[in-house]
Amino acid sequence: MSFTPSLIPRAWYYQAVISGVSAVGGYGVGAFVEWFAVKVGLRIRWTARASRVAWWVLAGATVVLVPLSLVLGARRQIELRHLFGMSEDVPGREVVTLLVALAVALLVLQVGRGLRRLARWLSLVVDNVVPAPVARFVSGVVVAVVVVLVFNGVVWSGALNALNSIYATANADVDPRLSPPVQPERSGSDASPETWGSLGAEGRKFVVSGPTVDELSAFAEAGDVVDPADVREPIHAYAGLDPDGDLDATAARVVDELDRTDAWDRSVLVVATTTGTGWVDPGMVEALELMHGGDTAIASMQYSYLPSWISFVGDRSTPPAAGKALFEAVYDRWSELPEDGRPRLLAFGISLGSFGMQGAFSGVQDVEARSDGAMFTGTPGFTPMWRELTDARDPGSLEYAPVLDDGRQVRWGDPVETGVADLWGPGPGWDEPRVVYLQHASDGVTWWGPETLWSEPDWLREPRGPDVLGDVRWYPFVTFWQLTGDLFVAAASDIPPGHGHVYHLEYADGFAALHAPDGWTDADTARLKDAMDAPTQGGSIG
Repeated sequence: MSFTPSLIPRAWYYQAVISGVSAVGGYGVGAFVEWFAVKVGLRIRWTARASRVAWWVLAGATVVLVPLSLVLGARRQIELRHLFGMSEDVPGREVVTLLVALAVALLVLQVGRGLRRLARWLSLVVDNVVPAPVARFVSGVVVAVVVVLVFNGVVWSGALNALNSIYATANADVDPRLSPPVQPERSGSDASPETWGSLGAEGRKFVVSGPTVDELSAFAEAGDVVDPADVREPIHAYAGLDPDGDLDATAARVVDELDRTDAWDRSVLVVATTTGTGWVDPGMVEALELMHGGDTAIASMQYSYLPSWISFVGDRSTPPAAGKALFEAVYDRWSELPEDGRPRLLAFGISLGSFGMQGAFSGVQDVEARSDGAMFTGTPGFTPMWRELTDARDPGSLEYAPVLDDGRQVRWGDPVETGVADLWGPGPGWDEPRVVYLQHASDGVTWWGPETLWSEPDWLREPRGPDVLGDVRWYPFVTFWQLTGDLFVAAASDIPPGHGHVYHLEYADGFAALHAPDGWTDADTARLKDAMDAPTQGGSIG
């Protein structure tokens, strides 16, 4: 079942790990069923001949089904790669995949058997004090409880502490390829109280990222929307993680940077909640600044050392708290300014940052009341506001491409794929401020959820998205496990834009929908995408 198609193409070695863990999981289910059957008196007495026949049948099924699954799985992977516009993987690795999967399964199995031997030994010790059935029960419970406690209290906590220490060290290391910005409009420059070292690894990348003034001028000259003479140095306001973890204090430092750089006279101000380590998507930066000729400011801050996947599992409270702290600090200062003399205030987040930024608002009405628009990209499925709006979609609209109130205020879009919900689709008009959700039918980050363990989601009951194989089916437990595997490869370096968790080019469509310069057309959006899709962009650091 682990070779059934999922959402994202997989390398053979990644598939081997998933299949190995799946195999030992299936073995564990079978062992539990056998144990339960014996306990309730359903033991079947096999004759020697019946036993031999059963083993031969099992061996025959193995010889047929395992190679068949390998071949069909490889074929589905090729089909999926074609659907994504990717080259085929190296063929002929099915045997290696099987061998590595078996090695993984045996390793996990031996760990489980080691725990069982420990329970049996403990049972023999306790057997001297209490009856044997009680001893077996007590020993099993004790070992299970100890394993859980050790995992939660020692292994998991220790792992988090170790990872925090490792990533804190990585956060402090200064990439020798980077130099502090010389522009006073950037945090970390000599003009800024935010020191270069305090910004963190991702913050340092952000403040030196984005197109240069020369690149902005060249893009403006190629069109007729922005006057090259009006091109400005973009503002990047950023604060690293507060030593005491005080989110409000960190947000206040970002506002100080906005004051220092006079960001309030720019045409657009984007408040961006980062992902776990403080990463700001350079694609978003590039799209915004090329579109507006640098007459922009981006405010962001770090709230953790840990990458998103760890926060995804172990800390879902900090991202929305950080999003709320940053947006409210900026909004309080912005709302003091005259309405006709302040920038457009836009909210932004991708992935865990989308989850965090939506935590700043109580609902769509709050977004409308306190901003000039929002773009939420690759939103995790556990995000409350996204879930509420998706569930309230108009009858007949699809979960992967919802329509809400005929698109009056909120629209979902995947502009890269033909035939997917169009940001400019039909309807009575799109009121401002607008809310844009960018999402892909193949993005496991959006569709993963524990409910897929026991129930079929709408996006699998309904017609498939354009980059989802028709052979993808829902199976109890299996689909959840497959989507869990997709989480770790959804944004892999070889996944092309417009699929999985890669949204690089869609930012052009999103910002064109939220707020574009006067005279901006669809042709300008296409030109912006071409510029963003160019092999190099001198001032950009990914």
